Amino acid sequence: MNSRAATKEDYSSLSEIWAQSVSATHTFLHPADFLEIQKNLSIYFEGVTVKVWVVDEEIIGFTGTSGEHLEMLFLSPKVFRKGFGRQIVERLIAHEGITSVDVNEQNTGAVSFYESLGFEMIARDALDGQGKAYPILHLKKID
Repeated sequence: MNSRAATKEDYSSLSEIWAQSVSATHTFLHPADFLEIQKNLSIYFEGVTVKVWVVDEEIIGFTGTSGEHLEMLFLSPKVFRKGFGRQIVERLIAHEGITSVDVNEQNTGAVSFYESLGFEMIARDALDGQGKAYPILHLKKID
């Protein structure tokens, strides 16, 4: 698996991966909220450092980071549970100093995933960044 910086030309592919991943994992998300987020993805991409993750010349997912914070990690559902997410997060920790991530509380699979990598909840917000009733857990990597 390799990574590279995302370009604006990648945004369409990344949006498609995002939609597939969120449809598979964020079953709690209201359809109108899904569409609103999807519409604004390119704006969100501009606010973080986006990397695409590639296997056999195919983009399997992407990450967005800001400093030591993992802002987003989305994988194509066809590579779920194959160890790529773990490899990506471990690389980001080792090479980019990632120490924190925020997760939707209702995304129990993601919560368990990050906990298995040594992240622990340090705070909880009842509302997400847009003021919607999607509680956010703030996780920190504990050595």
